[in-house]
Amino acid sequence: MNQSAVHFMKAFIAGFVSTLVFHQGLLVLFYLAAVVPRAPYDLKPVPPLGIPAVISLAFWGGAWGVAIWPLLKGVNGPAYWVRALVISAIASGSVTLFIVSPIKGIAIAGGWNPKVIVSTLILNGTWGLGMALLMRLMCASATHSELSVSIPRRKVRT
Repeated sequence: MNQSAVHFMKAFIAGFVSTLVFHQGLLVLFYLAAVVPRAPYDLKPVPPLGIPAVISLAFWGGAWGVAIWPLLKGVNGPAYWVRALVISAIASGSVTLFIVSPIKGIAIAGGWNPKVIVSTLILNGTWGLGMALLMRLMCASATHSELSVSIPRRKVRT
């Protein structure tokens, strides 16, 4: 399979899993602290396919992973993490606040409520850091397995 396609598949998986682990994990904490009213891991079916809302959200997290990965893949060091945080918070946060919310009948930017805006940016930034971490782990494990396969093995005489 094309190496670029493999990286995009990994980016989708990283975005999907990051939604379930990092985004929803932080949402649990926000919900328990009464920062947000929305419960995490929402299993209510959503149109058009009637799948649980959290799975739909994770799918879109995967799509965002694919969209953001080209902006991260050549970056190393602290810049990688800062870029992941800023892009995910600003790009996906803005889409959430200004496009998705009104489509769902929620006021733009939560009615300009600072708590809604800040919590959305933090949740999406956390998602982005999680996605970046998972991509690093998947790419590192792929590099490690490629190295181990390419090392010739010597026969041991007994």
